[in-house]
Amino acid sequence: MPGRLEAIHVTDAAGAPMRALERATLRAGVGIQGDRYATNDGHWSDHPAGDRDLTLVAGVVIDELGLQPGTSRRNLTTRGVDLEGLIGREFLVGTVRCRGERRCEPCTYLEGLIGTPILRDFVHRGGLRATILADGEIAVGEPIEAV
Repeated sequence: MPGRLEAIHVTDAAGAPMRALERATLRAGVGIQGDRYATNDGHWSDHPAGDRDLTLVAGVVIDELGLQPGTSRRNLTTRGVDLEGLIGREFLVGTVRCRGERRCEPCTYLEGLIGTPILRDFVHRGGLRATILADGEIAVGEPIEAV
């Protein structure tokens, strides 16, 4: 059974508050329309890895840490998805094809932005970095599944 997309969050500038969306437009090799990384305005935009199209985090981890979706500064909050299992694999968010690249580990910059000491508890549970492979629209509630 596929998991599902529980929340979508973006922000237009590094360090600015995240805002929730019900729907979003994904652009292949770019990111989520309206998000800071799609316009190269994110704090880590110039990082050589370049895998900043999309970030996902498991809702169960957010729950365990007592955070709200979006607080983790990840774009997509998921439920019932093995994010580790998507590393190196293609997957669909609704009908949009993506590829899991690597863990999205937390950093002291994140901890400073949210003002909560979560770094230690978030290590290896900070989510997934993904590349968007095809343009498309996604909406909260849609399935997420490996291809």
